[in-house]
Amino acid sequence: MTTSDEPRCEFTDAPAEVDLKVVDAGLGRFNDAAADLTAVVPLACFARDAEGSVVGGVRARRWGRAVEVQMLWVDESRRRQGIATRLMRLLEDEARRRGATLAYLDTFSFQARGFYERLGYAVAARLDGFPDGIEKYLMTKHFDGG
Repeated sequence: MTTSDEPRCEFTDAPAEVDLKVVDAGLGRFNDAAADLTAVVPLACFARDAEGSVVGGVRARRWGRAVEVQMLWVDESRRRQGIATRLMRLLEDEARRRGATLAYLDTFSFQARGFYERLGYAVAARLDGFPDGIEKYLMTKHFDGG
């Protein structure tokens, strides 16, 4: 039995953007009160061709001594040329210079687990339940002193 002031819960697979914004804003206010998220610093490294066009890049963010690698991409025509490794090394070197002691990321089994392991990342957690036996990995790398 529900009372008139009790919220009604509903499920949708087509959420309205206005409703999503309310949830985002509410969580944002909660997070802002709990932690200094203004200290989160975006980081990025890019590989450019002779014309200056981006042919690869890594997007990350640093908060305190931790760096989250959010995305790494290299154009298909430029893969297997060491660009991704150079981008990751550049990011890690700069992160360490800024005081980072930990880098972390997530990757699916169809993406780049082996690549990250060759760079020294280790699987910290594995998540199952995705279609076609796909797994997701949380990977971490501790820098010297971390």
